[in-house]
Amino acid sequence: MTEQIEARVILDDIGALSEIFGRNDENLVTIEKALMVKVVVRGEELVISGAATQVSYAQEVFSQLKNFYRAGNRVTLRDINYVLKAVQSGQKNALIALAKDVIMVTYRGKQIKPKTIGQKKYIEAIEKNDIVFGVGPAGTGKTYLAVVMAVKALRNKEITRLVLTRPAVEAGEKLGFLPGDLQEKIDPYLRPLYDSLYDVLGLDVTQKYMERQVIEIAPLAYMRGRTLEDCFIILDEAQNTTPEQMKMFLTRMGFGSKAIITGDITQVDLPKGQVSGLKEARRLLSEINGLSFQYLSGADIIRHPLVEKIIQAYDGEQLQAKEE
Repeated sequence: MTEQIEARVILDDIGALSEIFGRNDENLVTIEKALMVKVVVRGEELVISGAATQVSYAQEVFSQLKNFYRAGNRVTLRDINYVLKAVQSGQKNALIALAKDVIMVTYRGKQIKPKTIGQKKYIEAIEKNDIVFGVGPAGTGKTYLAVVMAVKALRNKEITRLVLTRPAVEAGEKLGFLPGDLQEKIDPYLRPLYDSLYDVLGLDVTQKYMERQVIEIAPLAYMRGRTLEDCFIILDEAQNTTPEQMKMFLTRMGFGSKAIITGDITQVDLPKGQVSGLKEARRLLSEINGLSFQYLSGADIIRHPLVEKIIQAYDGEQLQAKEE
């Protein structure tokens, strides 16, 4: 039987205690279940009991959360889940390393920060390189952070235009059966790009920029034959491009431009047997200087905690099918 020990953590701030424990102690329950420990409050102390390794993890988790709160941050369940994974993988000060990295402030006054180390590296790569591929599963912030960095560059007058595009590839539905004219048929495919802009800039400012053509959102086919200078160009859902489309997109760049390509190579909706342009680009371009491939993983998912488990389940099923 594993030896049980006790350890103590001082939380000399009633605000920190309330914030870390969460509403109805939901954060505390999550920590206890994840680390298989028991936590009891005694005055300003947390008394943690359990196996030695797990108690050590719990001490580090509470220490990081306390420092994160003291740096002026709210503690969410997402933060709890992230710091649990970080501590168990040996990362020290994972949360506090992100706490002060404010990328920009939205029109509502919300600070946008990287929420994981993977996101932090992704942002740094965008700052340093003219072409960045952000590859990873749903919910890792690939597209959203690319839009944020593009808006930041626009605000800082580093560029004059923002161009966002994605291939209009069906995922089980056919464009021809959707109601409306061509633009109305295409809009559902571009909706995630609109949503990101609305969150950062607001509806009115986004529409004003679009009317003035400072921001353009269009299907990938509309990019052919153009040269885009002093632009921030984002290609979303790049796994659904063909190699020819990817080459066409990458060669649209003119002087003073930056391109971000995002996609999930496990979610290809191209016809069976068709090679993904994103996979082909990774094979051909990964050694080119000035171009960066950034890989985000399940640890970077910032949606509901169940999303990561769902992705892991599907990935495991796909791996098993390949082996069979």
